Amino acid sequence: MGDCEFVGSDLVGEEQLIAAANCIIKALSSNISLSDDTKSVMVDLCSKLSLITTQNHQIGVTKDRDVGLVDEIESRLNVVQKKIMGWEADQSMIWDSAFPNDACDYLNAADDAWELVGKLESLCFEDEHGYELSRKAHDVLQTAMARLEEEFRHLLAKSSLEYEPESVSSHVTEDSVEEGSTSLYRDESFESSVRSCSVGRTLENSIIDLVNSDAVIELRGIANVMFKAGYDQECIQAYNHLRREALNECLSMLEMEKMSIEDVLKMDWVTLNSKIRKWNRAMKRFVRVYLASEKFLCDQVFGDEGLVSLSCFVESSKASMLQLLNFGEAMAIGPHPPEKLNRILEMYEVVGEHLSDIDTLYCDDVGYLVRIEYHDVLNSLGKSVTATFLEFGKAIAANTSPNAFAGGGIHHLTKYVMNYLLILTDYGDSLNVLLGDGEDVYPNSPSSSENPSREEEKEGEFSPMARHFRSVATILESNLEEKSKQYKDPALQHFFLMNNIHYMAQKVRGSELSQIFGEDWVRKRYMNFQQHVLNYKRASWNSIVLYLMEDGVQHPGSNSVSRNVLKERLRSFNVAFEEIYKTQTSWIVHDSRLRDDLRISTSLQVIPAYRGFFGRCNNHVSDKLIKYTPDDLEGFLLDLFEGSPKSLANTNRR
Repeated sequence: MGDCEFVGSDLVGEEQLIAAANCIIKALSSNISLSDDTKSVMVDLCSKLSLITTQNHQIGVTKDRDVGLVDEIESRLNVVQKKIMGWEADQSMIWDSAFPNDACDYLNAADDAWELVGKLESLCFEDEHGYELSRKAHDVLQTAMARLEEEFRHLLAKSSLEYEPESVSSHVTEDSVEEGSTSLYRDESFESSVRSCSVGRTLENSIIDLVNSDAVIELRGIANVMFKAGYDQECIQAYNHLRREALNECLSMLEMEKMSIEDVLKMDWVTLNSKIRKWNRAMKRFVRVYLASEKFLCDQVFGDEGLVSLSCFVESSKASMLQLLNFGEAMAIGPHPPEKLNRILEMYEVVGEHLSDIDTLYCDDVGYLVRIEYHDVLNSLGKSVTATFLEFGKAIAANTSPNAFAGGGIHHLTKYVMNYLLILTDYGDSLNVLLGDGEDVYPNSPSSSENPSREEEKEGEFSPMARHFRSVATILESNLEEKSKQYKDPALQHFFLMNNIHYMAQKVRGSELSQIFGEDWVRKRYMNFQQHVLNYKRASWNSIVLYLMEDGVQHPGSNSVSRNVLKERLRSFNVAFEEIYKTQTSWIVHDSRLRDDLRISTSLQVIPAYRGFFGRCNNHVSDKLIKYTPDDLEGFLLDLFEGSPKSLANTNRR
């Protein structure tokens, strides 16, 4: 380029660039011809210069625009700050304001603060003013969020409804929203489906309002703004704290106090029995009504936030649920006296009844702890039922008395066992499951002879519960056999067994136990009962009736009994009858029909024989020696088995 040489000169940077540009301009002004390569280079140079010019123009425009945007943000921020700080000077609660639009305006201002913070964070500030503006926006947002947290707590607390343990009202979804409410922060489509989705169809009809329905809408609006601004944990903590306290209050209303396992194990049975009844009622009410309603409330307030709703529900209800389960666990691991069996069965069935409810409410990993604890308590109660049933049989076998049971009546043990078995029929499904697992709880019981008949096997009557009930009955019969041996009088031994076996058979035949024991078992007991009746009559009356017979005492060649023999027999009969009368009027048959039947059968055995004997005595014995007529004896027999001893000594009815 001729005179435009500057290579190696001291020019640097822009000066060198300017010198090169001047050189090019000078060369182009001399009208020199340019080669194709030179023209190509010059075209590239023009393109570079054009691009640089455009970029510089855009930078200038952007700077001007950012300045305008910052001014706009600052102006909006000042308006928002005025609204937010205006309520900081006022000690009253915003959601208590007499002006419905105040709450909505505040939420809008808080939402604007969050939006402005986001816009400022997207800008790259290079001056102090920009940084100060950003800090100011953050301070306003933090002030707004702190106030919303306080308002959230206040609104949730004041709008919570009192628990009413004896009433359940189904939830009614509001179709309209009051003017001035924060409806813009709710999803109408969600509102229509949350109820059934949150708790399932089974629990849906049990839901009640735990918080005023209008307040729920406001709470959800506050939660939405706080979550959007990143203050979700503050909102969740406020909610969990208040609802945890509310559920604890609910347990108090249901008369469930906090107790350790040690406290439960130290309780006497009367107190514990009352606690179990209250616990059963509380479990039904708490799970199906209050937990379902609590889950629904969480979904209403936090339903847009995915698993947050479930997490809040679990966190707020976990302590109360574990408190209830703690009592169930204490009952399961405690001692197993027989009187606890039906109460533990009640608890087992209550827990089992709500198992699917708990699985629905405490779903996913977040609910695992409560869910697994609930399943563990159910299993523990089931094992306790089996252990207690085993103790029941052992207690029957070990029951002893130092003395024979007075009057040969129905022993207390017989009544207790049979009535207890009758009570247990209410828990048939549970017992068939629990007693059907594993081995027989009475493997060494004398019930091996009580195998089911073919008809019973065919009809499927010999269920696990039937097998174990039969074992218990057989243990009872063995115990009664031993108790009968305490009587010295063989007649009273059979009388005692007759009474008790009849009671057992009647108790089974006339109740739900008949479906469990089966007709074959009842038939065998009646046969056994009839045998004891026969043995009783033989031991009591056969010997006395022999006094009235002619057989074996006739004189050779004579068709009549001698007068002396008649007199002796009459005296012996009177003495024996009076002794039996005195003894057996103290014996007792509680069943009136059995008592009448026994009197009639005894009368049929004794009176006809005595009537014939009485006729013979009238012809050969003085009237002074005949103390009783047949009608007298028939009347005396009606005094038997009343449990009130009477005497015929020194009595002459003729």
